[in-house]
Amino acid sequence: MAGHPNRLIFPNRSCDAPRVTLLSDHGFRRLFLADTASQAGSQVLMLALPLVAVSALDASELEVGVLAAFQTLAFVLIGLPAGAIVDRLPKRAVMVVADWGRALVLASVPVAWWLDVLSIHQLYAVALVLGVCTVFFDAAYQSYLPHLVGRERLVEGNSALEGVRTVAQLGGPGAGGYLIQLLTAPFALAVTVAGFAWSAACLATIRRPEPRQERRRAHLSREIGEGVRFVLGHPLLRRIAGCAATANLFVSMSQPAILLLLARELGLEAGTIGLLMAAGGLGGVTGALVNARLARRFGQGPTMWLAVGLTAPLMFLLQGVAADWRLALFVVFEFFFGAGAVVFNVTQLSFRQAITPEPLLGRMNATIRFLVWGTMPLGGLFGGVLSEAIGVRNTLLAAAAGSCLPFLWLVTSPLRGMRELPVTGGRR
Repeated sequence: MAGHPNRLIFPNRSCDAPRVTLLSDHGFRRLFLADTASQAGSQVLMLALPLVAVSALDASELEVGVLAAFQTLAFVLIGLPAGAIVDRLPKRAVMVVADWGRALVLASVPVAWWLDVLSIHQLYAVALVLGVCTVFFDAAYQSYLPHLVGRERLVEGNSALEGVRTVAQLGGPGAGGYLIQLLTAPFALAVTVAGFAWSAACLATIRRPEPRQERRRAHLSREIGEGVRFVLGHPLLRRIAGCAATANLFVSMSQPAILLLLARELGLEAGTIGLLMAAGGLGGVTGALVNARLARRFGQGPTMWLAVGLTAPLMFLLQGVAADWRLALFVVFEFFFGAGAVVFNVTQLSFRQAITPEPLLGRMNATIRFLVWGTMPLGGLFGGVLSEAIGVRNTLLAAAAGSCLPFLWLVTSPLRGMRELPVTGGRR
């Protein structure tokens, strides 16, 4: 539910200053354009990379699951030290280098395909390196936003960027699917390469200087431990992380099975798969539009657990999906699951950023990512192993049952009835 992946998200202005849209700010506008390009390319990547394995390399269910595991393995391997390293470096420079790294490694796939040397092992390596770059990019990105727009406008900034992600989800999968049909999956990845390159170029033109990084003499492991203790020692952050980690375990288990169900069992073309998945983007746009209204109506804490608890059981609808009118069941699932994910992500991300002291932002974000995304490789691997052992639909049934558990982290905590979440933050 959180983390996406999903795509899961500032000198301070006086409270008396006139309110203007963040897009009128040059720095935020560049970040917004960079995120737009990156998200558009990522939507093609999310569909194209596994389809390269399924259609171009005829990968087995297990190999598809292993590929899904490699896509998020970096969050387990380097997630914690990445946050401490990012806290020592200029955030914008980290994002630019990460974008160029993603563009270059991904470009190797169409080149290898053209030379007829592409293998599943290369896809594993590409997925792992992409994950490493994404770990550093995300830790820097979530730590850079409070500097760029100010803590008092975090919800506005996160909502605008979450809107980009959901609009990309709305149009990206359909366009990406037909692009894959037209160019084949390996060459469709060139669009993602261009998106990452454009993102790097936009970020490089942000002129606002960052605060000078304090020289630290503490050992890296000590700084990592400080971030871990902050997250695990905070009763609300701990519950939010537990909820998201559990949700991501079962959602990741479902992802390889969903792709195998649509592409192999139902025999749908890439364009059709893309259009079906676009329903998740439409749901995300809807979630972004109603998020503030729901928070006012129910309170921030209840909004989080309702978003998870009411949408997760819809995964049971996948048991009835077939290559006829029953594809509508998949659309219903995608729409409401996408809406719930956005409502949860905007609320919890804004809270995390607002409550964390500035020197700890990178380590807090990296710790949360380690905990939340760390379950995803295991989920993807389980999804592939189970799909091969008990079949795709039984795997989806197990994932649906597990997806009903994460909201318990929130509904059994003080978040259950908190209308307003506490905010502290600032420099420590």
